[in-house]
Amino acid sequence: QVQLVESGGGLVQPGGSLRLSCVASGDTYISAMAWFRQAPEKEREFVASLRWSGGGLYYGNSVKGRFSISRDRATGAVYLQMNSLMPEDTAVYYCAAGRPITSTMTTMTGFPHVWGQGTQVTVSS
Repeated sequence: QVQLVESGGGLVQPGGSLRLSCVASGDTYISAMAWFRQAPEKEREFVASLRWSGGGLYYGNSVKGRFSISRDRATGAVYLQMNSLMPEDTAVYYCAAGRPITSTMTTMTGFPHVWGQGTQVTVSS
């Protein structure tokens, strides 16, 4: 059983930066990790994902060029560096883990079972 714990959320002004962390523990028989987000009254949205083996980075259109996902294989941590934050980035951000095929690296289908508890990111002046 894989467990995920997110941290790093908070309140930031527009144009600012935050870095989210997600640490995986337990049976880490996973091949990829991802970040999704959900704003109030909106559907959960794909943000970014990567493969543990490297060579596969994916981003949602709304965050390309501003967000960056990375991993630390030694610690089992995945990071989401968020720059140039905008009010529309306000959401609860969730970390997810799974064994998706390439076509599901950007969808919840690829990460059906293992999710963190979420961390709130609020972008406001």
